[in-house]
Amino acid sequence: MSEGARALWIVAPGQVDLRPVAVEPGPGDVVIETLYTGISRGTERLVFEGRVPASEHATMRAPFQEGEFPAPVKYGYCAVGRVSGGAEAGQVVFVLHPHQTRFACPVQMAVPVPEGVPPERAVLAANMETALNILWDAQVAPGDRVAVIGAGTVGALVGYLAARVPGTDVTLIDRDDARAGLAAAFGCGFARPEAAEGRADVVIHTSASAAGLGTAIAIAGVEARVVEASWYGSGETPVALGGAFHQRRLQIVSSQVGRIPACHAVRWDYRRRMETALRLLASPVLDALISGETRFDDLPRDYAGILAAAGTLCHRVRYGG
Repeated sequence: MSEGARALWIVAPGQVDLRPVAVEPGPGDVVIETLYTGISRGTERLVFEGRVPASEHATMRAPFQEGEFPAPVKYGYCAVGRVSGGAEAGQVVFVLHPHQTRFACPVQMAVPVPEGVPPERAVLAANMETALNILWDAQVAPGDRVAVIGAGTVGALVGYLAARVPGTDVTLIDRDDARAGLAAAFGCGFARPEAAEGRADVVIHTSASAAGLGTAIAIAGVEARVVEASWYGSGETPVALGGAFHQRRLQIVSSQVGRIPACHAVRWDYRRRMETALRLLASPVLDALISGETRFDDLPRDYAGILAAAGTLCHRVRYGG
């Protein structure tokens, strides 16, 4: 039996609307009543503005996306809800699903939110999963000097994780001085790009800007690893490979959450990685990454402004009530 629900659709670049959708559970599916979703500003802004390159239309598909890039498309991947029936009834779960009031998904795609992690914070799970993958690619070791350029949601979470590796000295680097308080709360130092010190063992870049990547290369120490974790969308990005780049024998490594790094892939699968990401959300200090909240019904009015605001980290969408 199909039931009615509503979902946020990008109907054209720069335009959104709430549209009715059918919920048709199949064998082995559970039905989820959505409690919260999270707006992942970086990726959703590229989708909203129609800037997903044609070459990446397949790789950029979200697990339960409908429609095709550039539009109309139903997109998103940070949903927390409650199972409405069956043996799992009442269980709070995280699902990589777009913004929608009710939906069905295979039971194995609904990952239980552990006790001690409130549903309101669990919307950060996809971002934490990305940060965990970046840390694996970065190969941060005890005692390392680590610089993270771009203190958005993912960059801040990378700093949070790196600061918990024993003996590390972690600095968040951002042009927004307001991020200094966030850095301190997460156990990191803070610097503006022009004041960032060199000789870093690992530099992780998440700002999706040519200037940020230039800073990453400039402050990396000899034989250091620079991890490019940004997603730029369409267009070309200049890379500063002149000067002392080769003399310092720098490594530039890409990181993308769609694959588990080779160093972990033999033992890890996506389910284990997501379960770990959810457990890593236990600390209340991470609530600082929720930069605002909007009712689902108000998204057509507010969505563009949320994505455009430089201060947006993870913006939470509330359903019901």
